[in-house]
Amino acid sequence: MLTDTVIEAVDWEDADLPVIAERSAEATLGHLGLDTGAYEIVVLGCDDARIASLNGAFRGRPAPTNVLSWPTEERGAESEGDTPDAPEPGELGDIAIAWGTCAREAEAAGRPVIDHVIHLIVHGVLHLLGYDHERDGDAALMERLETDILCKLGVPDPYAEGGQGALGQTGQIRTDG
Repeated sequence: MLTDTVIEAVDWEDADLPVIAERSAEATLGHLGLDTGAYEIVVLGCDDARIASLNGAFRGRPAPTNVLSWPTEERGAESEGDTPDAPEPGELGDIAIAWGTCAREAEAAGRPVIDHVIHLIVHGVLHLLGYDHERDGDAALMERLETDILCKLGVPDPYAEGGQGALGQTGQIRTDG
C-alpha cells in the first residue's frame, strides 16, 4: 500500500479515510507517471485541536487548518512554474488532515465533504512531491494538476465558478527550517 493511515479523531471513522487517502495518492502519483508501489506516505486523520497544535509547533500558527504536509526532503522546482524532479523511491512524507475544518469548508463551499477531503489529500501529496503555490507560476501549475487529477477521480473542479476557490489555510512544513 502507498498510504498508511492513522485515525486519531472519531469523526474520521465513518469517512473511510484509508480508502480515500490510498485512492487519492495513487491517482496523484499515477497522473505524474510515478510508480505508486515505490513510495510511502503516512496520513493522519485528526481533529481541529490536534492540527492546531501541529500548526503551532511547526508553522508558528496555533490555529486549526485543513491540511498540513511534511515532505521528507525539499523537492521544489528551482524555477517558477517548473515541474519538480521526480523523487527517489521511498518515503515521501506525512500528511495531517482535520475533519472539523474540512467539514466546515465543504459546507461553506456547498460541496460534499468527501470531495473536499479528496482534494486536500491530492493537494498534500503534491506538496510532498515538491509542488507549491507560493509563486504565481507554481500555483497555476499546482492548480492545473489538482483539477486534472480530481477530474480523473470524478470530483468537480473546485476552482471553477461556484467552486470553493482557494483551499484556505493549507500548510506545507518545509524540511529546511
